[in-house]
Amino acid sequence: MKYFLRYFFRGLLFVVPVSITAYALYFVVNALDRLFPYFHIPGLGVIVVIAGTTLLGYLGSAWLTKPILQFFDKILEKLPFVRIIYSSIKDLTSAFVGEKKKFDKPVLVQISQDSNLKRLGFLTQEDLNEWGLDENFVAVYIPHSYNFSGNLFIVEKKFITPLNSSGADIMKFIVSGGVIDLDESVIKTE
Repeated sequence: MKYFLRYFFRGLLFVVPVSITAYALYFVVNALDRLFPYFHIPGLGVIVVIAGTTLLGYLGSAWLTKPILQFFDKILEKLPFVRIIYSSIKDLTSAFVGEKKKFDKPVLVQISQDSNLKRLGFLTQEDLNEWGLDENFVAVYIPHSYNFSGNLFIVEKKFITPLNSSGADIMKFIVSGGVIDLDESVIKTE
């Protein structure tokens, strides 16, 4: 019985991630395909969404349509309640895939002066003077593991160690809870 349970749990380690990933992909593809109920071509929804997103990206950077998209952007930025949701999602998206990536300065943050406990995060603001803070303080975003959320901390610079690593590698390491296999020293201090 002991061996049976051991093999069963080892099997779960393989089956659960594969099953959840497959189901999530199946769910997304079906949801996108339902957008086009008159055409029964599997995957058409995915292709249309990718093509449509790429077309919008092209139009958004074209000189003729850019003012029109900026006009709608300004309207959404002014609507009460909508502005909070829209601007937050827009800022978060641009932090990952925009031209001004925000999670490109990974740091190691010492939790307190009396502790060797450290957390991985990203330097997001180096100048907080407009808030009345002196130049010794910076803003650091610390993501949660297994989640797409995190906390923003205002930290003294003396507790920050910049990392000479890619932001994407550090984010994967944090989000995975540190269980991914690291390439040769992904986390390197400068």
